[in-house]
Amino acid sequence: MLLSLLSVYFFVLLGVLSKVFFKDKIDSKTVTLLSVYFLQPFLTFWGLTKEKIDSSLIEAPLIYLAIVLSMLFVLYFVSFLIFSNRKERNVFTIASLIGNTGNLGIPLGIALFGEISIPYTTLINIANVFVVYSFGTYFYSRGNFDALKSLLNVVKIPILWAAVFAIIVNIYSFHIPSYIENSLKMGAYASIVIQLMLFGIYLYSVKIKSINLKLTVFTVIVKFIVLPLVTYAVLSYLSIEPLLKGILLMSLMMPLAVANINLAALYDSLPKEVTALIFITSILFLGYFMLVVPILKGF
Repeated sequence: MLLSLLSVYFFVLLGVLSKVFFKDKIDSKTVTLLSVYFLQPFLTFWGLTKEKIDSSLIEAPLIYLAIVLSMLFVLYFVSFLIFSNRKERNVFTIASLIGNTGNLGIPLGIALFGEISIPYTTLINIANVFVVYSFGTYFYSRGNFDALKSLLNVVKIPILWAAVFAIIVNIYSFHIPSYIENSLKMGAYASIVIQLMLFGIYLYSVKIKSINLKLTVFTVIVKFIVLPLVTYAVLSYLSIEPLLKGILLMSLMMPLAVANINLAALYDSLPKEVTALIFITSILFLGYFMLVVPILKGF
């Protein structure tokens, strides 16, 4: 896992250095468009067809979705009490609910619960993909567009359709020829590298004085205090396996996903502030997670 983390930091650093040396020659919006409309669909399709979906494990993503969407409903109304700026309200409402359930959640599940956690964390990540590119697209888009245009933006996101197609292929066990599989894999790995570099490019632009302190504080409170407490309370009343409870609680504690940058940059919805949020929650998560490990194992 250490080598994986080092490789992640390496590509983020490359993104920062590319902006340091080339500055305005690096067009971050172009990189975002390439990532969202061309490379991310490869990653989504490849990731969702790599392992067979077990319908008997559907309980995990359903509970995950129920908690996330319930919190989304509550945070939407709470945001009006905290923020007057529409972009801030939308970022606060959705960002803290889009966690890094894939690149971080799946390997952490293996480290804490063993390989038995993989089917659960994989399905939870599939559910998270739909939250990101449906509700996430809508709320980030609402910073600059009306409700109808934002709904149309959801429909136009190719990643969502790639996910739907991939799930159909997976459920019906359609065979993917090896040459197509290899092309998908190449696109998927390219997407991961570009995504991490894009994070670095935006990270370069973040200055301490430009961090939105109010947005950061309330988002961190929801991500690391409110959401875990709500999840713990809900899971305490559910008659499900302790293993599943631990996996669900862990998944909902993940720091903000880098995918937030894609949508924030694509719809010009506070991309620098969102980059800072991802960086800050990722740093805080290192110490935070060590404190909650006993709780996760205690389930």
